[in-house]
Amino acid sequence: MSTQLTPEHFSTLAQQAIEVPSWAYGNSGTRFKVFSTPGTPRNPFEKIADAAEVHRVTGLAPRVALHIPWDVVEDYSALRAHAEDLGVGLGTVNSNTFQDEDYKFGGLTHVDPTIRRKAIDHHLRCIDVMDATGSRDLKLWLADGSNYPGQVDMRGRQDRLQESLQEIYARLTGEQRLVLEYKFFEPAFYHTDVPDWGTSYAQVTALGERALVCLDTGHHAPGTNIEFIVMQLLRLGKLGAFDFNSRFYADDDLIVGAADPFQLFRIIAEVVRGGGLNNPDVAFMLDQCHNIEDKIPGQIRSVLNVQEMTARALLLDRAALATAEASGDVLGANAVYMDAFYTDVRPALAEWRESRGLPADPMAAYAASGYQQRITADRVGGAQASWGA
Repeated sequence: MSTQLTPEHFSTLAQQAIEVPSWAYGNSGTRFKVFSTPGTPRNPFEKIADAAEVHRVTGLAPRVALHIPWDVVEDYSALRAHAEDLGVGLGTVNSNTFQDEDYKFGGLTHVDPTIRRKAIDHHLRCIDVMDATGSRDLKLWLADGSNYPGQVDMRGRQDRLQESLQEIYARLTGEQRLVLEYKFFEPAFYHTDVPDWGTSYAQVTALGERALVCLDTGHHAPGTNIEFIVMQLLRLGKLGAFDFNSRFYADDDLIVGAADPFQLFRIIAEVVRGGGLNNPDVAFMLDQCHNIEDKIPGQIRSVLNVQEMTARALLLDRAALATAEASGDVLGANAVYMDAFYTDVRPALAEWRESRGLPADPMAAYAASGYQQRITADRVGGAQASWGA
């Protein structure tokens, strides 16, 4: 096999775009404590500025996802113009029906029609935001579920969810899409209303072609073969988006590739095989919280990890792999995978970045830029943004 990245590989890598989350730049922490850091943004405009720094040094992060109500502003057209002035765009709009007291027993699935109405109306307002920002995707993650057997009618909740989603989906216009995320537990521990890709698939398939599944890499039980799910959703034409992060135990939201780089490689290998790479119908996004590390370098490291594993996945000798698979050469097929995974693509990527006018080492370039020192000095006073604000 060839272990050299070719001009064709670099042409593919040049098209890669990874959406970063606005909330990654705010303060976050554990369930016990939210930690503050100097220079943390105080409003969505400053979050966008920090996200633009990631794109400036990597060329990989041209869009920023918003979270409503965490990113509520008076004028979304002004926020859009601010982002564009900084060289980035506004991406996915994420809804939030998990922090209001009314949603203690659910939102879109709640048995009380008044609370259900409130949750639906929130999503309709999110679509209003999309209209103003030019965003394509509305992403839903639902905390709805129960803690005890007999607490709720699980089938009734599925029916109510479908009814709620139908109304939200009907409000979408043009190319706008709905992507439904799933998570197998937490904060509900007995059952979650959208616990797995099959439930998400069943719900969005009933809606229409512009409703798809969002796969969060941290939202699976230990031992789950995530790349199989990626393959299946691509095969079915229903993989709409990724939320990339890492987990050691549960939904840890750590830097993607930190816990299991080989898993990230395997996932992207299936993305490439299934036609999902640089496919406009499949959004690459991050969903991470930087609890103890600096926010902007954490996002830089994250998008670089995805780029590096994509480069390795492109080095897979597909012809040799197909031959080994067809002949039942178990170890030979595995060796093809391992050869690509163990290839160090970092020197080639650094040289390629320089050829495109980007820093060879984006992490070092950011550290030397003085940006962190400037925002630390400038952002004194006011309330820092944090998870949940």
